[in-house]
Amino acid sequence: MAESASDTATRRTRGLDRAFEILEFLRVKRQPMRPNEIASEIGAPRSSIYELVNLLLSHGMLDYYQDDGRVYLGRRLYFLGTAYAEQFDLMRECDRMLIRLAEETRETAQMCLLEGRKYTVAMMREGIRPFRISSNVGELVSIAWTASGRLLVSHLSDQQILDLIPPEDFVLPNGRRLDPADFIGQVRSAAKDGYFTFNSEVENFTHCFAVPIHQADGACIATLCLVAPREDGLRNRDAYLDSLLRAAGEISEKLGFQIDRTRLGATA
Repeated sequence: MAESASDTATRRTRGLDRAFEILEFLRVKRQPMRPNEIASEIGAPRSSIYELVNLLLSHGMLDYYQDDGRVYLGRRLYFLGTAYAEQFDLMRECDRMLIRLAEETRETAQMCLLEGRKYTVAMMREGIRPFRISSNVGELVSIAWTASGRLLVSHLSDQQILDLIPPEDFVLPNGRRLDPADFIGQVRSAAKDGYFTFNSEVENFTHCFAVPIHQADGACIATLCLVAPREDGLRNRDAYLDSLLRAAGEISEKLGFQIDRTRLGATA
C-alpha cells in the first residue's frame, strides 16, 4: 500500500526532530562521539541514527573527528551562528555592553539565558584584572544555583517555576538543599528590586551580580552579570550594580521596554 502524503510528512518531521536532537545532544555533551554511542545515549534506533548522521555529514552540519569514526558539530554550523549573530540585535548589543562593563569594572561580564530547564552563559568578556574569573560558555547549569536564575524565571507563576526546575536541581553544589519556597521568595524579591546579588553557589570566593534585560512585555529574556572576587564585589557593590543597571536599561529600551529611571543609581 502506497504511503500517504500525511504519513510522508509525519515521517519527515520525526526525522527532522531526531536530527536536531543529535545536534543538541552533541552541543550539550561537548565531545565527539560515534553514531552507535549517540544512539545508545538518546535511546534511538542505530539504523536511523546512522542514516541521519550521514545526512548531516553530507550537509556539513557534522564533521568527522580524527579517523576513528567519531563525529562532532560541523563547520557549517559556525557560519550559520556567525550569520545569526550579525543579524540579531540582542546579541550584538549585549556584546557591546559586555565590553563596556569589563572595561568599567575590570571584572568578568556575562550575558546569560535560559536553555530549556537550565541556565547558561551565552556570551562572556573577561575582566582586565590579573585575577580572572571565567565560565564555560554554553555549559548548562541548574537555574537555582545562579543569581541570574532568580530573574530569568521571574515572569512565571510559582507553579510554573516548580514545573520548570527539576527537583534535584534544588540540591546545591555543597549538598545543601535549597527550599523551593525560599527560592521563589528570592525570585519575587529580585523582580521587585530589579537585580539579584549573592555569593556564588558554583565558584568559591566569588560574588555574582545579575540584572534583567526586559523585552517590551516586561518579561526577562536575558541577564547581564558580573562575577567578581568576593571581597571586591562586596566593596564595589553599588558601583557595579549601577553599571549593570544602566547597560541592561539601554538594551531593554531598544527592545521596547519602558525603563523606570528612578531606579537607576538607587541601589544603595
